[in-house]
Amino acid sequence: VLSPHGHLSLTARSLVEVRPRPIEHTGITWDRLATEAGRTIQTVEQMSQTARTMPPEEVAEIAKAIASSHTDPGRAAHDIVAAIGDAVEYVHGITGVHSTAAEAWAARKGVCQDIAHIALGALRSVGIPARYVSGYLHPRQSAEIGVAVQGESHAWAEAWIGRWYPFDPTNGSHVGPRHVPVARGRDYRDVTPLKGRM
Repeated sequence: VLSPHGHLSLTARSLVEVRPRPIEHTGITWDRLATEAGRTIQTVEQMSQTARTMPPEEVAEIAKAIASSHTDPGRAAHDIVAAIGDAVEYVHGITGVHSTAAEAWAARKGVCQDIAHIALGALRSVGIPARYVSGYLHPRQSAEIGVAVQGESHAWAEAWIGRWYPFDPTNGSHVGPRHVPVARGRDYRDVTPLKGRM
């Protein structure tokens, strides 16, 4: 768009096929996780912290305490994500798109993007590869096919525990048929829904 404008509206239509994604723990050990996670680019690049996911010391300590009480990294990942979700209140307007996990944690408030960043930092701090998922959350539990609704963008986390498993720390729930993933990356910056210059 080269001419000056005061408003830009984008409309997208999609047909989305979804399926349940139950969490099935693989029984992977911490030692095997460390070995296997270092073998592929898909997991290696999801182990390093970014400026947005770098966890405050308190978050890293919470994750370490939870991880040390589990022999199964999958169950540890679940409990870590749940603890972060319980600790941070979902509130609009406290943070912005450039906010970091540390800033949101200090306020104990933020939106799904912030809560996902904190969870990613916590998981990575104990050696669990984790990636940011950008997508949509259908607003109705029992939606009718063909009935249009206003979509809601959403963000959650996936942890690699022998395979990728999604967790929704914002809603304290498993990721199910209402979650529609669009893109995955190290953090929000990798998968921003729209990019442009003004």
